[in-house]
Amino acid sequence: MAYWLFKTEPDVFGWDDLVARGDQGEEWDGVRNYQARNNMRVMKKGDLGLLYHSNQGKEAVGIVEVIAEIHPDSTTDDTRWECVDIKAVQPLPRAVSLAQVKSDPRLTSMALVSNSRLSVQPVTDQEWKIVMELAGL
Repeated sequence: MAYWLFKTEPDVFGWDDLVARGDQGEEWDGVRNYQARNNMRVMKKGDLGLLYHSNQGKEAVGIVEVIAEIHPDSTTDDTRWECVDIKAVQPLPRAVSLAQVKSDPRLTSMALVSNSRLSVQPVTDQEWKIVMELAGL
């Protein structure tokens, strides 16, 4: 299993919106960055991720699961753009802020710190464990 981070603007589509989709989840559409798209291309059903509220909040708020592997993005006819589907698994007991991640010396290499603008990022096994610890899990 691999781990990921999915960034979203909570005023557009946030944790509560994903929870409301239930087990059907949501197509993670609209990604128009090759590196983020390529990250989705290697995702497998069952991979877990963090839902991260960017701009407002700047914090990881919940755990998500990849429920459908790469497929064409339904929001465009451009075949370059693909996406996965994700569903909400559980909220984090404590949100983990960008400030916490940046201040933790164990997370200095995390993509959220080194490539903060990337909308879909890998998270290493060790980073996942640390974030789960910070979240109270």
